[in-house]
Amino acid sequence: MAAKKAASKARSTTPRKPRRKKVEPRSKGLSAAEVASEAAAQPTELIQGIQEDGGQVLSVYRDPLGAHTVVFAALPIDKVEPTPYQRDLSEPHVKRLANAMERLDRFLDPVIAVRKEGKYWTPNGNHRLNASRLLGAKSIVALVLPEEDVAYQILALNTEKAHNLKERSLEVIRMHRGLTGSRAGREADFANLFEEPAFITLGAAYEKRPRFSAGAYHPFVKRAERFLDLPMVEALKVREARADKLLELDDAVTRVVTALKDKGMQSPYLRNFVVARINFLRFKKDDSPVEFDSTVAKMLASAQKFNVEKVNKDDITRMGGAGGAEPDEE
Repeated sequence: MAAKKAASKARSTTPRKPRRKKVEPRSKGLSAAEVASEAAAQPTELIQGIQEDGGQVLSVYRDPLGAHTVVFAALPIDKVEPTPYQRDLSEPHVKRLANAMERLDRFLDPVIAVRKEGKYWTPNGNHRLNASRLLGAKSIVALVLPEEDVAYQILALNTEKAHNLKERSLEVIRMHRGLTGSRAGREADFANLFEEPAFITLGAAYEKRPRFSAGAYHPFVKRAERFLDLPMVEALKVREARADKLLELDDAVTRVVTALKDKGMQSPYLRNFVVARINFLRFKKDDSPVEFDSTVAKMLASAQKFNVEKVNKDDITRMGGAGGAEPDEE
C-alpha cells in the first residue's frame, strides 16, 4: 500500500543530456609540468591515514583533466576491498588476468581507491585485486582519491570488462541501496550515476530472481521507466513493487513458454517471442510516455490469455532470424 501511494505521488523526469561542444585540441586541462607541480593541494589527513594503515605514499599530483588532487600509493592488499554495490566477480576472468600478470611478472595498472574507515574501497579494480591475491601479492598500488563520493561516479570509467545487462542492473540497484539512507536527495538527483532508470527496476528483479531473463523485458521497461522525483527511501519501495510486478509477468510468460515447449517448439528465443507478442507498445510509433504499472498490467492480461494453438514453428523461426532480439539469458 505504501509503495502504491508513493508511486501515485511520483513525478517522472528525464534529464536531457547537454550536447558536447567541439573543443580545440590541447585547449583544456593541465600541461605535463603543471600536473607534476607542487601546486597540488596536500591532503594531509588522507596521507596520514594511509601511513597509519601501513601504506606508503609514492606521489601526490593533479589529474591532467580537472586538476583534482590524486595520491599515488602502495597499500596493504588486505586493506583493499571492492565497493559493495558493483557487479559480481567473474572467476574465469580473474584466472585469465592472473595468468597474464604471472607471465609478465608485473602489475602495471593501478586500481582506484577511496579510504573508508581504515579500508580502501575500489570501485573499478575488483578483478585486478583478486588476481593479485591469487598470485600471493602483499601490496597493490592505487590512485587514492580524497573524495569518497567519487566511488559512486567512477563506475562510468570502468573498462576492465564489458558489462552485460545483469551485471549493470545489479550494480545500479546496489548503488541505489548504498545511497539510500546515506545521502539526502531524490532519486532523480542521482540520474547521472544510475545512467538508466530501467536498470534500477531490473536490478531489483535480479536480486529476487538471479536467473531472471531481463533481456526480453528491457526494451519496454526502458520505455516505461523514468527517474522518480521521490526521496531515495520512497523511490526504492516503488522499485521493489515494480520488480514484483515484473516477476509476476515473467511467471505468466514462463507458463506460455512451457506450453510452447510441450507442443514441441524449441528455441532460445521463445521468451523473447512471447514478450514481443504481448508487447502492445510495438504498435505505438510515437515516443509518447507510457506508465509502467498500466503497461505491465496490460501485458500480464495478454500473457494470461495467450493462445499457443495460434503459434507455429515458422513464427518462432522468424523471431530467431530477425537478429534484433537477444536469446533467453537463462
